[in-house]
Amino acid sequence: MKLRTSVRNFVRPGLFAAAALALPLVASAQDDTPKALPAVLGAGLIGFIFICFLAIYVYMALALQTIAQKTNTENGWFAWIPIANIILMLTIAKKPIWWIVLFLIPLVSIVMAILVWMAIAEERNKPSWWGIMVIVPVMNLIMPGYLAWSD
Repeated sequence: MKLRTSVRNFVRPGLFAAAALALPLVASAQDDTPKALPAVLGAGLIGFIFICFLAIYVYMALALQTIAQKTNTENGWFAWIPIANIILMLTIAKKPIWWIVLFLIPLVSIVMAILVWMAIAEERNKPSWWGIMVIVPVMNLIMPGYLAWSD
């Protein structure tokens, strides 16, 4: 019974998101005038952004889970849970758990992310300057994969 409830709670937000994406399409199907085109383009853009965000989230979670496995850190599945993945990163980096509070402060979180990723790089026997790559726009996507899947 618990499983059925948890599956229902997991599927319900997905259905609401699908309905929100489909509403402009349904509205444009009823109207043949060119003014429906922006609604269709908007729905397509929102859908594209959602798919890109989902792909990046899955990539980062897989990379963090692989890093946890290679550093023999327990609870690697925390990489898939939004706030718990910060706890996993702190555990891998061997930093105190209370640092999670510092991740919630806007500008301090950038410095904390750099420090934590530097410690994670050191745990993977890579140079610590790889942690600074978190602030470089494209490298922040490449760096977790490099730390996870390089030998």
